[in-house]
Amino acid sequence: MVKMSSAYCTVCNKRESFFYRKYSGQQLCKKCFCESIEAKVRATITRHHMLKFDEKLAVAVSGGKDSLSLLHILVKLQKYRPRTSLTAVTIDEGIRGYRDEALSFAVKNCDELEVPLHVVSFKELFGLTLDELLVNVRKNGQTELTSCAYCGVLRRRAMNIAAREVGATKIATAHTLDDETQTALMNILRGDIARLAKEKPATKQAHPLLVRKIKPFCEIPENESALYTYVKKIPFQDTPCPYASEALRNDARTMLNIIEEKHAGTKFAIFHSIERLRPAIEQTLAKENFKTCKTCGEPSTQDCCKTCEMLTKHVKHDKTIN
Repeated sequence: MVKMSSAYCTVCNKRESFFYRKYSGQQLCKKCFCESIEAKVRATITRHHMLKFDEKLAVAVSGGKDSLSLLHILVKLQKYRPRTSLTAVTIDEGIRGYRDEALSFAVKNCDELEVPLHVVSFKELFGLTLDELLVNVRKNGQTELTSCAYCGVLRRRAMNIAAREVGATKIATAHTLDDETQTALMNILRGDIARLAKEKPATKQAHPLLVRKIKPFCEIPENESALYTYVKKIPFQDTPCPYASEALRNDARTMLNIIEEKHAGTKFAIFHSIERLRPAIEQTLAKENFKTCKTCGEPSTQDCCKTCEMLTKHVKHDKTIN
């Protein structure tokens, strides 16, 4: 929330504030606000041991505000890690009237920042776009899963393959504090305690073919990520995904935003509570043993991975999955 005020920034005491950070009580000017976001990202990377000195980092860029803010900040932070290289990776799901626009913003920002961009598409990997897949799903009468469920499984596979193709040692995603708390709430509502333990700021090495993921934005509220893009004048796509309305995440977002408005700091409290609970949850769970999917050769905890199971069970599609 932006609150126009004649008060001075409580950090520098020099410039007029333009943003009130309700959960901390700070009034911030534009300069101090942006510096606070960048400092928090740097602190998060250090606290969770996300990066070594000479990483080959893939940055997941969708073309939206969060991923482009993260890309700009990571480029800026390269001065602290000069031997770390950045490559942006974008997944083209094949959503007509949506993904083409997003790709144009990804290209524009990467050109400006001189960051190489690698694009991988569902069509290349799976033989059909998300739009085509969902048409087949509905035609076959398979309606037990939402569009986002299909997209999520395939995107995770595509992102991991894209990161491997650019030789990345880690992949950074722009999951914000809001994303993390929404995911935690959704996992609780579904009773998926195992996934509650897996969703962490930085994953560990689980399999040679699985690129480790880091979330440098996990303690940045979504509204502050958006405000950063506006202050920095970063061009981004603000058109919502046409399939987003089907997701449970929307209900989780609404619920958390209502509580946060009444009780500032709730999202941080949830995030830190999960962080404290995670070690205890992990101790009660059997260790995941990855094997190789018999169909596609990718890592899986089952003989057939979720991607292949989804494509063969719910879609009449006989193309071998790459």
